[in-house]
Parts: sequence; structure tokens; C-alpha cells
Amino acid sequence: MSCLLSQTLLPSSAANSVCNFKPTHSLIAPHHLLLPRLLGLRPKIEFWGSVRGMATKMDSIQQNPEAISYLNQKEAAEIDEILMGPLGFSVDQLMELAGLSVAAAIAEVYRPSEYSRVLTICGPGNNGGDGLVAARHLYHFGYKPFICYPKRTAKPLYDGLVTQLESLSVPFLSLEDLPKDLSDSFDILVDAMFGFSFHGSPRPPFDDLIQRLVALKINGDTHQKSPAIISIDIPSGWHVEEGDLSGEGIKPDMLVSLTAPKLCAKRFSGSHHFLGGRFVPPSIRNKFNLQLPAYPGTSMCVRIGKPPKIDISSLRENYISPALLEEEVVADPFDQFQKWFDDAMASGLKEPNAMALSTTGKDGKPSSRIVLLKGFDEDGFVWYTNYEGRKGQQIAENPHAALLFYWDDLNRQVRIEGPVQKVSDEESEQYFHSRPRGSQIGAIVSQQSTVIPGRHVLLDEYKQLEAKYSDGSVIPKPKYWGGYRLKPEMFEFWQGQKSRLHDRLCYIPETVDGKTAWRIERLAP
Repeated sequence: MSCLLSQTLLPSSAANSVCNFKPTHSLIAPHHLLLPRLLGLRPKIEFWGSVRGMATKMDSIQQNPEAISYLNQKEAAEIDEILMGPLGFSVDQLMELAGLSVAAAIAEVYRPSEYSRVLTICGPGNNGGDGLVAARHLYHFGYKPFICYPKRTAKPLYDGLVTQLESLSVPFLSLEDLPKDLSDSFDILVDAMFGFSFHGSPRPPFDDLIQRLVALKINGDTHQKSPAIISIDIPSGWHVEEGDLSGEGIKPDMLVSLTAPKLCAKRFSGSHHFLGGRFVPPSIRNKFNLQLPAYPGTSMCVRIGKPPKIDISSLRENYISPALLEEEVVADPFDQFQKWFDDAMASGLKEPNAMALSTTGKDGKPSSRIVLLKGFDEDGFVWYTNYEGRKGQQIAENPHAALLFYWDDLNRQVRIEGPVQKVSDEESEQYFHSRPRGSQIGAIVSQQSTVIPGRHVLLDEYKQLEAKYSDGSVIPKPKYWGGYRLKPEMFEFWQGQKSRLHDRLCYIPETVDGKTAWRIERLAP
């Protein structure tokens, strides 16, 4: 039986509170992001990070494959028996979790905008079932799946999976329907033919299908883009422990191991190795002494080892977006911003109120960092910070700044420029006391941008103040802490488009009949 494990999702328990203060548009208030800043002619890089006690995507690319357990065939089979015996899992549960884990790993690396056409080649066993489930999830992720399932298993579980895919109008292709050269019709090929329980040599028609996948890597240089090959648990035809014995087997670009990688995975030389199997209970971990990586956030999969070296100059995204047309945007840029911000909120983006703030002091040397928008209205855009930090010093010397919002999943940017002034003390006071008490104490502890000997200094002072105000008394707002408001003199709304022909609409204020209006201009990308 194929090792079918992946992991159930644990929803984030973190909740962001909405604060009510003067600006008419209240925004969520999570932690800051990371951004380097440049100082002077020689770059000085400042690394900023937050600690949450929780794995992040960065953790997912730092796993040491040598510190991870690998299973032999007997151990993998025994784990399946325990799961479906004493631990009460059913085959369809494990298959569902495995297929979702595979689909999540594919989506982590291959975007549907570039790799939309996915052919899943399914064998007659549980590995084929994993592939059917993965194809269904890929459909809902925005891909265009196709299925080749030449030897169907006559069991209700598999019939149900086929029915589910047919209800989505996912095409099932016979062997005769498959093009001779698979690279002409597909961007991704999912190898779901045989799992770790397979013995012997592949028989027809799978021997031919395996050779087609092998030929793609031999002849791949003749094509502009060879399809990516993804193998589930082990590459079909490999020995589960010794790997590709002949040296002429499938060489997948991605391997998605399940539960724990099998011994053959040590011989995997492709670019992307992921593990799915997050719900493995402590009893199994202890019994088999499994050393498994931490999963990032709520992810279904985790990368094993570091990603391949990338030619940075080759990184590019061909954006696919609706056109941003003059006649379709709102006349008032504040209303247009609200519309786009609502879209960012609805899309589930993390911290849609995060914005890059760029300032320049009297020396003319710019610096940028991420801050959080706390509200906006016709008077401007508001954020809060330490007035004595570097940004505060630069604003005091040059009270003009630029804001940049970047909403990646929507292919959108908004740039805003204008003069800056402090908000009223009452407004700062009201917002300060709406924050969590821990954040209030943190604002007192941090003498922002000053050099300190170590993190322990912050923690020691924090504990002292935490004890001082443990009775629930009001924590006084520091005089050096408060808000700024940027009053826009320019808005630019950017929408990414194909071939770098991006849409850029700029709002410029002008006076018409004694009243301020906004003129919309299109800028070349």
C-alpha cells in the first residue's frame, strides 16, 4: 500500500483587533515585515524580524536532509498498518490527505499562470488514488488537470474519485489519446503509477509510460520548456530502498515523499523534495524513532533541504490581470484606494495594510522600511512610530515621504507621495491605549534605532515594566511616541500586465473653479 500520509490543517489562532480612532477607515494591526534599508553610498543592510514561536516559509527551506529519518519498505508498510488499525484511519482519509499534500507541494513551486496543464498518470493502486485526489485539488487551485488512468481499480473508493473528477469535467485520456510527445500538450506530469509496495519490473502499459517520462529528460533540450515531472512518494520503477538501479529510470524534478522519505529518496537529485505527513502521531514517531522537520505555518508540505541555486536574472513573472482603464477607475483616488484595499482584504492577503515608508533627511540619503497603515481619510494616511527613531529624525529634517503598498497575489501596487505632519496628541493617546498592553510596554522599552548590547537588554527592561504595571494601571504613553499623517499630493495605481506592458494610472491634484479635483494621467510602464 502506498504511504498515504500528509497533514491536517491547524488554523491560525492569531486574531487582529480593529481599533477605533480618528481616521475613518480602520485597519488591522499585525506585526511588521522585514525590509533592508540603504544608508549612504556603501550599502548598510539592517535585518529586521519578528519572533512568533511558529514556523514560517523560511523555515521550510532550511531543513537538513541528513537530519531527517528515511524509511525502508518494511517500516513504511508497518506504519500504514498501524494507522489503519489501532489509530483508526481509513484508506480514503489517508488518500485524501496525501493527494492534498501533493497538490500543495506542486502549487508551492509551479504557478498555474505558467504551468497550467497537468497530466496525472495513475496506476491501479493507492499511489494512483493519491494522484486522482491531487488532480481534484489542483483543479480547485486553478490548474487544468488531465487524467491518464489505463488500469482502473474496481472498488467504490476509486469509482468515487473518478466520479468527482468527471463532475468537474476533468478529461480522462486513453493511451491512444495521449500525444506521442507529452511536452507539446502538458506543463506538468504527475507520476502516480507505483508506490513503495511495488515489486518487480513495470508491465504494459506502464513500462511504455515510464519510458516516455524518461525520454523527456533525455530530449528535453530540444524543447523550449520541458514539462516538470513530479513523482509521488517514490519515482515509479525505482527500488524503494536502492533507487534507480539501472540508472535509466525516471528523473523527476520534484519528489513528494509521504509520512517520511523512503531510502531511495537519498538518491533523488531533482530540484524540489517535499515531505507530506504532518499528522504523524507521537506514538509512531517514538516507535520508529522518526526525526521529521517542522511544517511551516498551516502548510500541508515542507521542503527538505535547500532549494536549487537560481539565476536571479532569469526570475520574472508574466502578470495576467484585468486591464486598468481610465473609464473604469473611481474619480476620487481615496475611493479607488478603498476599493483596492477591500479587494486585498477579501483575497486573504497577509497584512494588506503593510506599506513601505521612504524618507529622506537633509543629507539627501533615502531610507525605507515597512510600517503598518492604521487608518486613512481625506486628510491623509496615518501610521504610528517612535518620533526619535531614524524615520522620525528624517521627517523632522524633511517633512515629505512616499508610501508603497504591494499586493502580490493581485499584481497591484499603489504609490502615494506627499507632506507629513504629526497627528494630534489626543489621537496618538487614544490609539496608544487601544493597543495590547504588551505593545504599549514595548513602545516604552524600545529606544528605536539606538545601538544596544544585546536582546537581553530589551527583555530585562520589558519584564521590569511588566511587573510594574501588573496591577492593570494605565500605562503612560511616551512623549516620543505617536502618529504621523501623510497628506497625498500624488497617487499612482499600478496593475501588472503581460509582457511588461503594465497599467499605471496617476492621480494629480489640480484646482478647477476654486475647488481641488484630481486629474488622471496614464504613465508608460
